[in-house]
Amino acid sequence: MTGGLGHAWSDDGLDDRVPFLARLEREDRTALLAIGRPLHYPARDAIMRQDEPSTHVLLLLQGWTKVTATATNGYEALLALRGPGDIVGEGAALSGRGRSATVTALEQVEAVAIEQSRFTRFLTGSPEVALKLLGLATDRQRSTDRRRLEWAALTVRERLAVLLLDLMRTHGTRTDEGIALTIPLSQQEFAGSVGASREAVARLLKELRNRQIVATSRRRIVVARPDVLRRIARSEHPDA
Repeated sequence: MTGGLGHAWSDDGLDDRVPFLARLEREDRTALLAIGRPLHYPARDAIMRQDEPSTHVLLLLQGWTKVTATATNGYEALLALRGPGDIVGEGAALSGRGRSATVTALEQVEAVAIEQSRFTRFLTGSPEVALKLLGLATDRQRSTDRRRLEWAALTVRERLAVLLLDLMRTHGTRTDEGIALTIPLSQQEFAGSVGASREAVARLLKELRNRQIVATSRRRIVVARPDVLRRIARSEHPDA
């Protein structure tokens, strides 16, 4: 159920789930990839680090990554998951500032790295590609704003249910036990995504596990009762 360069649509056009490379015409995509060099990263490798100087952008071809940011008090928030067709590091490359987040490989990743100066020259000479990149940034910001508004009205329990359902749809594979999430996230990463403490998420996952709604092991979650998660997400009575 994981995506490659497929298209997703909202009522008003492309949404933030459509990766950058999928937005480009084939000729533009080929030309952009041609100015970079291939790189390979093992699972759990940090491929970009928060606050480091920007030297390049990455176009992801295979494998999934997580984007995290750490606050001054040490709290780490999971900002996004980026996978095949996505671009990472473009904000720092265009602004000339340090990296705003850390990007870590969740599995083996194959990518193309484009030097910052080459990337900006390409955009200068390809206004259509530059507009597609601007559209991606706008879609991502709208998605973030929409999720922030939705999150404000939900309890942590409801947020976790929504997140699990989202991951089940985008990174789930059917097994005999239920739908297994193929993205290996820790309890701290779940906490950072729903804006809660690790302890709160651990308690909620234990509750879901005790009720056999999910099964968990180290960095692995299987959703056995998505119907109950949907009721929790809708603030309905969740008893099975």
